[in-house]
Amino acid sequence: MALIVHKYGGTSMGSPERIRNVAKRVAKWARAGHQMVVVPSAMSGETNRLLGLASELAPSSAKSSYYRELDMLAATGEQASSALLAIALQSEGMDAISYAGWQVPVRTDSAFTKARIESIDDARVRKDLNAGRVVIITGFQGIDPEGHVTTLGRGGSDTSAVAVAAAMKADECLIYTDVDGVYTTDPRVVSAAKRLGTVSFEEMLEMASLGSKVLQIRSVEFAGKYKVPMRVLSSFTPWDIDLAEEAKSGTLITFEEDEKMEKAVVSGIAFNRGEAKISVLGVPDTPGIAAGILGPVADANIEVDVIIQNISKDGKTDFSFTVNQGDYQRALELLRDKVAPELGASEVVGNTNIAKVSIVGIGMRSHVGVASTMFRALSQEGVNIQMISTSEIKTSVVIDEKYLELAVRALHTAFGLDKSE
Repeated sequence: MALIVHKYGGTSMGSPERIRNVAKRVAKWARAGHQMVVVPSAMSGETNRLLGLASELAPSSAKSSYYRELDMLAATGEQASSALLAIALQSEGMDAISYAGWQVPVRTDSAFTKARIESIDDARVRKDLNAGRVVIITGFQGIDPEGHVTTLGRGGSDTSAVAVAAAMKADECLIYTDVDGVYTTDPRVVSAAKRLGTVSFEEMLEMASLGSKVLQIRSVEFAGKYKVPMRVLSSFTPWDIDLAEEAKSGTLITFEEDEKMEKAVVSGIAFNRGEAKISVLGVPDTPGIAAGILGPVADANIEVDVIIQNISKDGKTDFSFTVNQGDYQRALELLRDKVAPELGASEVVGNTNIAKVSIVGIGMRSHVGVASTMFRALSQEGVNIQMISTSEIKTSVVIDEKYLELAVRALHTAFGLDKSE
């Protein structure tokens, strides 16, 4: 008997019929002798609907109390889908029970709308499992030290599922989604994209952080920290598919790197349209200038990605970085109103028409000339590079958004990802 965690996304829970199919699939695993914990997302579109209602009623100036109520509201979506799944499982003859995050409890910090999980008490869940029940736990949410309901941010159900799997030392965490695994890039952009049978944890972490929407980055961080075996697979295969076949489908995120993985110089191409570029121009080129610019940005809880500081000229320099588009306006106003006057900067400018394209692969560690191949492929297509960022297993470039799909296709071909294995 294995302890298995299933996570189902909003599309998988999108209608009574789909919930019924999820229940049949979970029941199949339970009847095979496995202890089952299921973490569902809200029904597709429900979180957007709820937050849309909130935006119509929102005060002109949002305070912490407003974000607290957003979490109270958004958390109801997962509560509804969890109860519906428990009911559907009961219709399948399974003893099933659902819990909201605060009932488990899943304990988090107090960062409303983007809380982080701090601990999970699994005693209640284990008692139910030992009694033969299927346990459903709401994804995306928890409770803070003051007893307030919190949510983990978009995609937080992935993180909830992996955190539950880690806390309970599950044998495997299966992430069911509307795609059948992790691909070399988005098949909607490159029709020749291939599904990866395995991908290393490090590669998946980079791809998630760089714009791949298959898994939320915090879920991959959790999996890596606690060595949770994780698999991404499709919830749209027939529910009665042979269990052994299903257990080997999709993409396995592995912690064991083999020679075959090393041979592939680049495993995937990730991209992100959701960033914006901000440049602080004409700042004094003195020690501490980066801290003077990025310190207040960090204090405002705004994450910074690619950073570039230009060569000094006449004692002045330009400092550029990228942020999430959702934080762009707030960051721009902070820099213009507070930071620039204090530092004596001449101007703060921004650009939302950018995109980030990245190549990822553990094989990059042992191969030279990878970045030059990337730059050559982009140059041949007339794509200008605005910013560059590198790590041991990835190289990212910031380009004009209108060239994004052209760049992705060119790189997919340049690194041989179009070819069948």
